[in-house]
Amino acid sequence: MSSTDPPTAVGDAPTLTARRLDGLGDRVFGSRPASDGDGSARLDVFAPATDERIGSVPACDADDVDAAVERARGAQEAWAETPAEERARIVNRFGDLVADRREELLDVLQVETGKSRRTAVEELFDVPTGCSYVASEAPDALAEERRRGIAPGVTTATVTREPVGVVGVISPWNYPLTLSMADAIPALAAGNAVVIKPDEKTPYGALLLAELLEVAGLPDDLFQVVTGEGPTVGPPLIDAVDYVAFTGSTATGRTIAERAGRNLIGCSLELGGNNPLVVCGDVDADEAARGAVQACFSNVGQLCLSAERVYVVESVYDEFLDAFVRETESLTLGTGYDYDADLGSLVDADQLARVESHVDDARDRGATVETGGRARPDVAPYCYEPTVLTGVEPDSTVACEETFGPVAAVTPVPDAAAAVAAANDSPYGLNASVWTGDRERGAELAREIDCGTVNVNDAFLATWGAVDAPMGGFGDSGLGRRHGPEGIRRYTETRTVGVSRVGPLTFPERIPTDWFVRGAFAAMRVGRRARRSVGAVRRRLSRR
Repeated sequence: MSSTDPPTAVGDAPTLTARRLDGLGDRVFGSRPASDGDGSARLDVFAPATDERIGSVPACDADDVDAAVERARGAQEAWAETPAEERARIVNRFGDLVADRREELLDVLQVETGKSRRTAVEELFDVPTGCSYVASEAPDALAEERRRGIAPGVTTATVTREPVGVVGVISPWNYPLTLSMADAIPALAAGNAVVIKPDEKTPYGALLLAELLEVAGLPDDLFQVVTGEGPTVGPPLIDAVDYVAFTGSTATGRTIAERAGRNLIGCSLELGGNNPLVVCGDVDADEAARGAVQACFSNVGQLCLSAERVYVVESVYDEFLDAFVRETESLTLGTGYDYDADLGSLVDADQLARVESHVDDARDRGATVETGGRARPDVAPYCYEPTVLTGVEPDSTVACEETFGPVAAVTPVPDAAAAVAAANDSPYGLNASVWTGDRERGAELAREIDCGTVNVNDAFLATWGAVDAPMGGFGDSGLGRRHGPEGIRRYTETRTVGVSRVGPLTFPERIPTDWFVRGAFAAMRVGRRARRSVGAVRRRLSRR
């Protein structure tokens, strides 16, 4: 298919045409087309389900990035002065529009990622849910706070929160709607402008969301989209903005953190995770197997929260493995625009090659493929069967690195303590899952696992869906947190205003110093005891 002759229709997507996608491409830089020279500097976008070209977007460069950030910065000052309640109302309207326009958004999501319709719906549902939380909580999260002054009754201390300015969001291809908006929406609610760089494989979702933000009433230029290749667009974006939020690989995250550090700007990084799943000896094996299928194979494993290492207590190993294989083999593959298939396609040839190499390496080292283990080009060019491995060597690639595909390695362990130790034997620490018949014991084990989120008798929704609680990783899995008040406040600078009601606080000149010092230390001792007592009461109340 010629790169200059796009099709008039896009696959079987009911709502999409090439003209519609081209129109979205023209939204780069907000409401004006990007300057792409003689028109040749463009990036083709391909549909994973067919490997056909579906359109193209501008290949922006450093000058384009600077222009987009300048436009955003020009709009941000007035937005910061807009009351938080009004900003929240726009966010809420945007969430409503996402729900109303779901069919077109689902089609865009499927055509550019290759997801099944079921997986696409799960992703899309997350956006209005997140908007509702931010709209309801941002005004309080950003409000002034009174804190204890140095001398109660004599001084006051007030903390205010100011937006950082322009936030750069670098979003991934695996969940292009959810993971762009989870960073962009709280930044906007906090009074910032946003310049987003979507992955070059999946630009259209961000562009359609930009259109809906405009319809929701977001002022012009506050939300800018720059499309292009990461090495070209990423560095100038980090150099131009006041904060950067990134979701992607650990290797790229290190590079971004280094550059942000040189610029002395804040950053939040959600990075890779070779996530563990622990199965205790007291589980219902069938229930745990169903949960493990969700944990390991959602979005064909292209999910930062996916479990890849499964540790099963020996007493239930055989029963669990049989059930897990059976549940895995019941999954269906497909890329149609209906709800028939459980799983869709990997995103491209590189991702397929990565999955194949990890499975081949495990096989070569003696692992057994219990089910799956092969590509399915009869379904789509980059489809791969959900795969269960046993007998995986600890130093094999699949055991040590994130596969980011539909592959799970199941390993027996003597007991729950050994399972926790194995789970923690990793530089990553993003998400974990514990399955047990004793929920209280499960919560105790969860506290021993070195991950930012740990689910008990659930794959990942118990923590990801808890939008009032922070989400992020330990170790090589990242820095900072999204969700909760923390996910809103990360985009602000705090200012403390201290006021003395008696003038300057100094040692009085006309009181003998030794008398004053003895009295001051006695007062300090009383104050410390009072604060300890108040703290103890608060802790007791919080445990109830």
